[in-house]
Amino acid sequence: MDIFILIIVLIILLETTFLIFKKHAPLRSGVRKIYVDTSALIDGRILNIARTGFIDGDLIILKSVLRELQLLADGKDNEKRNRARAGLDNVAELERVLEVNTEIVDDGDDIKKVDEQLLKYAKENKGAILTIDYNLIKVAEAEKTMALNVNDLALAVRTEFLPGERINLRITEKGSGRGQGVGHLADGTMVVVDKASGKIGQEITVEFMRFHETSSGKMIFAKIAGRKR
Repeated sequence: MDIFILIIVLIILLETTFLIFKKHAPLRSGVRKIYVDTSALIDGRILNIARTGFIDGDLIILKSVLRELQLLADGKDNEKRNRARAGLDNVAELERVLEVNTEIVDDGDDIKKVDEQLLKYAKENKGAILTIDYNLIKVAEAEKTMALNVNDLALAVRTEFLPGERINLRITEKGSGRGQGVGHLADGTMVVVDKASGKIGQEITVEFMRFHETSSGKMIFAKIAGRKR
């Protein structure tokens, strides 16, 4: 029992030491600063991207972005609240990722327009913005600021799905069209399933029919799969 307690204490000490080191490690000189917006943190794919080691700069999270997440996490909209809480969890996980340096920067206490702050810091430091916010990307382009779109990266490295391919999918909500149900793939891609509005909360087998891809995201249209002959 004493050995077990000693092992637990050592693990806690190692974890604490690591977090302190990450928190106080200085930003690397000459490395590009990449400012992460609220949408990218909520989306969550940034975690897997960071773990690959492909990010060529320091990830910067402004405190105004954290406050925006906190406001959403305290809001009344259940879906937004859950997604914002997941975004806050992603921030904590990013600080633990060894393959990239993550820094939280205090950009003031009375900031209301978070997008303007992101653009300001990116321009002043010749950095980039990491986002999936289509409107923010367009504004960044107009202001000659680099925007890294997670959706563009996903499109570039995506696994190709073919019409007729089948997967198991959980239907989570109604679609905008009559009788449609909606589910999401692991990468966040929306799948609109015909005649599945009565299957909400169920996992069903669907068959892909067609795909619609843009820089703002990918959408897949599917139908409930019949029995294979």
